[in-house]
Amino acid sequence: MGIFSRFTDIVNSNINSILDKAEDPEKMVRLIIQEMEDTLVEVRSASAKTLASKKEICSQIGKMQNEAKDWTSKAELAISKDREDLARAALHEKKKCDEHASALLHELKGVDEQITKLQSEVGQLQDKLADAKTRQKAIILRQKTVSSRLEVKKTLDSGKVDAAMGRFEQYERKIDDLESQVDAYDLGKKTLADEFAELESDDEIDDELAALKKKMQSKSTAVEK
Repeated sequence: MGIFSRFTDIVNSNINSILDKAEDPEKMVRLIIQEMEDTLVEVRSASAKTLASKKEICSQIGKMQNEAKDWTSKAELAISKDREDLARAALHEKKKCDEHASALLHELKGVDEQITKLQSEVGQLQDKLADAKTRQKAIILRQKTVSSRLEVKKTLDSGKVDAAMGRFEQYERKIDDLESQVDAYDLGKKTLADEFAELESDDEIDDELAALKKKMQSKSTAVEK
């Protein structure tokens, strides 16, 4: 059994309410769209048949009106020939054509009303269908987003991330150890920069020592005088 039992159920339906009650909203919205599309096909088919009926009725009306004119012409001819009996018979046939045309016009009015109603129904159904398809896209997007978030949560809670970070920390400690070993090999070894620094330091000490000797000599000379 379908979700909707008739066209008015679709037009008056509250899609939000239906989806809120559904256990699987994505599946439900697919069913709703399918039934709407099927109903739209039926309504359009009915519209096509009604339009065909209108065309046929219009054709019959035109035929009756032409026949009525023809009988009028025959009545005029009969009168011109002094055949009142034939003129009366022709007018009688004209009356039947007029009555038939009048009945067809009344029928055409009803058909036009049906066409107007069907056009309105098609428009309402298309609006509902467009709304359902928009909601379908939103539901699918939300479901994918929620599923992705759920997977992330599961991954975080499973300890996989912590384990991976722990491995990174182990690798970092190993690299630190290797760097320490490299630094240990360089301990006690003088670089070229170190040797030049020592030379500069020796020059400074020599200069300071010479200055001190000179100062002491000056004091000694002063005492002797």
